[in-house]
Amino acid sequence: MKPVILERDEMSEFERNLFLNDAQRVIEEYFELDGKPSLELTRTQEGFLVCVIISARRIKSVKRPQ
Repeated sequence: MKPVILERDEMSEFERNLFLNDAQRVIEEYFELDGKPSLELTRTQEGFLVCVIISARRIKSVKRPQ
């Protein structure tokens, strides 16, 4: 397994897909998606601005724990 490199300006396509697949599993707990999420990374002075873009048909009802 490759070590994690902390200082980079971009993610590989493999890393993007891995992240989006993980994020999609969590997002689908709250939204009914209309397509796959996408990822936008923008370099800032402090690091990165990370935007996960989704299109959703509806917001799911989440039940509060008793």
